[in-house]
Amino acid sequence: MKETMKRLFSAIAILWLVVGKMAAQPVSQSQPAHANPFGRALVPDMIADASIQQVGDTFYCYATTDGYGRGLETSGPPVVWTSKDFVNWRFDGIYFPSARQEKYWAPSKAVAANGRYYIYPTVNGYMHVGVADAPEGPFRLARGADKFERPYAPEGTLLQDSDRGGIDAEVFVDDDGTPYVFWGRRHVARLSADMTVTEGEIQTIQTPQTAYSEGPIFFKRKGIYYYLYTIGGDENYQYYYGMSRTSPLGPYDFPADNLVSTTDVQTGVYGPGHGCVFNVSGTDDFYFAFLEFGRRSTNRQTYVNRLEFNADGTIRRVAVDLNGVGKLRNVKTPKPLPVRLVTASSVRPALQIAPIANPNLNRTEYFDPAFATDGANGSRWMAADTDRDCWFMLDLGKARKIRRSEIFFVRPTAPHVYTLEGSTDGTTWRTLSRHTEPTICAPQTDRVDARLRYLRVKIEDGERGIWEWNVY
Repeated sequence: MKETMKRLFSAIAILWLVVGKMAAQPVSQSQPAHANPFGRALVPDMIADASIQQVGDTFYCYATTDGYGRGLETSGPPVVWTSKDFVNWRFDGIYFPSARQEKYWAPSKAVAANGRYYIYPTVNGYMHVGVADAPEGPFRLARGADKFERPYAPEGTLLQDSDRGGIDAEVFVDDDGTPYVFWGRRHVARLSADMTVTEGEIQTIQTPQTAYSEGPIFFKRKGIYYYLYTIGGDENYQYYYGMSRTSPLGPYDFPADNLVSTTDVQTGVYGPGHGCVFNVSGTDDFYFAFLEFGRRSTNRQTYVNRLEFNADGTIRRVAVDLNGVGKLRNVKTPKPLPVRLVTASSVRPALQIAPIANPNLNRTEYFDPAFATDGANGSRWMAADTDRDCWFMLDLGKARKIRRSEIFFVRPTAPHVYTLEGSTDGTTWRTLSRHTEPTICAPQTDRVDARLRYLRVKIEDGERGIWEWNVY
């Protein structure tokens, strides 16, 4: 028996060695070999609980930076993605510096009041209030020292005078200047004039669906107040709604069909959950952003669809899909140079994604090199775990004048050490730049200003993968 087991383990070890060597072989592609089941995500990263708003000529997206499957304990630092056209997004640094090392998730929009901006993230399990002079920050705690105390306690939080904790704050300022805050488990209250604590009675909105609820969304359109709330979770996340013509505190009416969004197997959307509704300035165009649970756990991405209304103000059920909505502002932006071929040092083996609650969810994620130049944000190239000489190369087909390179690395909120090289013939290479200091930004931008046919990046530290790589 022992000899049999030894032979079995030896065979398994040899098999893994062979698979590892196969996975670490260079692969060239002009087009992805596999379909992309994750569509056109909003940004090239894993984010959830998005709060999106337009301030002036800029869109801002505050969100939970997901922890790549290891739970909210490993959620990333607070970064705000910005875009002029709603297609090309970027971030630069941490917008709430004192919260960098904390468990930070589900921030609200940056609410303008009292000549400043207030933001309401859940930090270490409690809702806090940050304040800044601009929507991009830097934010600091609105009361007391700019420091998060340990052990965690409710003193100094949004609900400091209440024994009811809460998560997922959504703040709304009415036309008369009165601020309100909504949060998980259907709670709502007025906010103080200084925007830092609740005032008066904390109410619970009574809804037809009575299961656990989080991720509230609140907005006003044509004199009607809309309250959206989640039911369920995982692949079975759903959004429902109520409407009031009286006040953010209600009373609320709930249409017979008050479902806003749910899983759609045909379009490949599973668990459209905690997100937001936002409006494009100067229009009656409303949009619904939602996280999608198709990778399980804290491996979520965010998508946006149109939100439409019937003549009586009721919300039409969103036909959720992963296609995105494209540009929302007509801003002239440069187009990336065309890429003829991409080659990578290795490719990670396909990942089977098993369901948690919905048996229809049986996705396979592929990591084709060509995904890094498809402009879709939802797909990525990843190197094999066994790859110790990790590199990725672009072939433009002929020598071209290149001004700059923009790389969206996988997990951009963690530092990357990399070297960028260029070549005219694919044989002789010269170093264009080398990054050894940690920089939290996306994309990682390098000035090139050279005539080259090939660009190659060597990833020496950090997550070994690329969401998107564009050269101009």
